[in-house]
Amino acid sequence: MFRKATLPLCCSLLLLLSSCTQPQLPDYPPAYREYAYVTNGKSNDVTVINLLNFKTARTISVGNGPTGVMANPKKNEVYVVNTDSNNLSIIDAEQNSVVATIGLHRMPFFVDLTPDGRRAVVANSGSANLSIIDLDKRAVITNIAVGARPGLARVSPDGKLALVSNRGDNTLSVVDLARLAVRSTVAICKSPEEIAVLPDSSKAFITCSGSNQVAVVALGAEPVAEAQGPPAKGAQRPVAGRGENRPVADRLLALLDVGKTPLHIVLRPEGWNGFVSNFDSDSISTVTTATNEVSNTHVVGPGPVRSIVSADSSLLYVSNFKGDSVAVYNVEAEKPVTSVRVGRGPDAMAFTPDQHYLLVVDSGSGDVAVIRNDLSINAHILFTMVPVGLGPRQIAVKAFMLRTLLRTAARGVADEQDQSRARASLSPLNRRTNYRRRFLYRAMPMAASISSLARAAISPRVLIPPATMIG
Repeated sequence: MFRKATLPLCCSLLLLLSSCTQPQLPDYPPAYREYAYVTNGKSNDVTVINLLNFKTARTISVGNGPTGVMANPKKNEVYVVNTDSNNLSIIDAEQNSVVATIGLHRMPFFVDLTPDGRRAVVANSGSANLSIIDLDKRAVITNIAVGARPGLARVSPDGKLALVSNRGDNTLSVVDLARLAVRSTVAICKSPEEIAVLPDSSKAFITCSGSNQVAVVALGAEPVAEAQGPPAKGAQRPVAGRGENRPVADRLLALLDVGKTPLHIVLRPEGWNGFVSNFDSDSISTVTTATNEVSNTHVVGPGPVRSIVSADSSLLYVSNFKGDSVAVYNVEAEKPVTSVRVGRGPDAMAFTPDQHYLLVVDSGSGDVAVIRNDLSINAHILFTMVPVGLGPRQIAVKAFMLRTLLRTAARGVADEQDQSRARASLSPLNRRTNYRRRFLYRAMPMAASISSLARAAISPRVLIPPATMIG
């Protein structure tokens, strides 16, 4: 009798659960693609992860010792710096294959792009110069001599300057990208590492791991040359001391004391604050950019190496390299929120385009941890872990539309029957993708426990230093 009553009751519960309102799901067009590219320094390849189902889409062979990677915001290309073979691989994101390789000088590590996506800059640590690359012609325009052992080059948000941190002589080279020449060299602090520039390109903040400081450098206009001979009729010669009308040269504004071994700094999107990862003091320091002051320091976990800020500036995520975790920090409240266990040696991080997921490169366990961010319930939960290659270092995310499908649709090449067949063939994929997102939304705790078991089964590997410390 009890069993007979239980069956209808179970069926009713199942019907009730199935009738629950599902969250709104994205309706991706057939031409939409969303990938993450992870450089694997020890296996000389790049793992491509499909972010619509968190599965490996392809593994691409590149040069030796790939480290830095960056996606072009204006075209469907991804650029990989191969440190050991001294070259740059260009990946066509639509085909996920290498379409060109550009030779560089010795020991390049990272790449940055101008905002228009037409040029790339790469600091060559072993040859003390900066390569400027024309990405349309896929060729090096010039190599500019900078300071000793340049580790990193950053392009200013306005696209006018490239800033190079020279670890060998403790300087910052300011390169004018229009003139293709060094505009100034500013002495800063010991062993400069990461560079962050304000959105208006007026100041740069540079971490110095050797002196436990952050250097603040003003980025002024090129000083006006003294006029020769009498001024032209009706013109006025610039007069020193006229205040606002006189251009200001690049100069050191302040040296800020932070924690031990500051490796990385990231700015809020609006530029109000900078967050410094102090590797050997297990803390982050908050810098107020308007006043050039350190406002506070908080312990976040063992060996913080890199951080990333959400688009709304509400949360800061910090990868703890020695703690195998990611700390979540509330920016406004200035206090930790939670900590999420990931793989071994977490380092580089990137958001998916919708920022619902955080991708964490685990350099020690050879995988990418995927953290689900559900801000509606203030939950940050490990969802899954995607295996990649050996010694993963950096990650870049690229979302785009396939140009081939868009051109086909625009020209109307396929007839209605062919289009119907194409939609029918693609719709199951979309259904599987949407199902995955529903499953993730409703079964996060179960997924987290499964991922924990999978992580425990990973064979141990030798930890490599954080990518920011390479070279």
